[in-house]
Amino acid sequence: MLLPSDEAGRGRPVVLLHARPTDRTMWGAHLSLLAAAGVRAIALDLPGHGEAAVPEDREVAPWTDVLDTLDHLGADRFVLAGNSLGALVALQTAVTAPERVEGLMLIGYRPHDQPASPRLQAAWDAERMALAAGDLDAAVTAGVEAWTSAGATTEVRAHAARMLRDQLTEQLAHGEPSLAADPLGETATALRTLTVPALVGVGEHDMPDFFEGGEALARDLDAGRPVVIPAASHLAPLEQPSVFCTLLLDFIRRLPESRD
Repeated sequence: MLLPSDEAGRGRPVVLLHARPTDRTMWGAHLSLLAAAGVRAIALDLPGHGEAAVPEDREVAPWTDVLDTLDHLGADRFVLAGNSLGALVALQTAVTAPERVEGLMLIGYRPHDQPASPRLQAAWDAERMALAAGDLDAAVTAGVEAWTSAGATTEVRAHAARMLRDQLTEQLAHGEPSLAADPLGETATALRTLTVPALVGVGEHDMPDFFEGGEALARDLDAGRPVVIPAASHLAPLEQPSVFCTLLLDFIRRLPESRD
């Protein structure tokens, strides 16, 4: 499956993978910032999000779709930058094709088997109960409150609401696509085999789950201490695009020269 994409710039490919309640438009402000810094920024819609509709009864393997799409776009080697779901897919892609991944920037990661904090469980419950009651507006409001910080701008909140509404509408119409077997397996063993340079981060106001998940991930990847992105919650790149891009570009500059 070839994924819808937006891109800008020329140079080392940097692939931007969005969070669960969003789509590739969350990277709209980042494309021009990264292009101006001399990289080729590529934002993808993951399967079941944005314009990446999934045919019924199709088992999805987002990591394979990412690789196939980058083949189509002529990007043999690349840096992956992901937020939340995007961080997970970046890891799955890196484990599947480590020889193609030059670096990983992973923001807001939590493994699925990590027990949910009361705050995270409450966010899930609020969305689920609103949807069960047929109240899409309440579900969207609950999501915006859960995933953005109290200090997020009106524009950021409106953008998050649009993306979340589109995602929930798609989910209600077609359900969640079934996933292929996770290449990460059931333990962290696969992650510990990765030798890809990595930077792990979390929003300052994100839930404790993602601080805990980020710290464990950084240990598994030997990535040092996670970076805290100030004045941001779970959708840290959306709230703080300039800060995110500065961190990403500093990370890229420390990587070995691309072989492409």
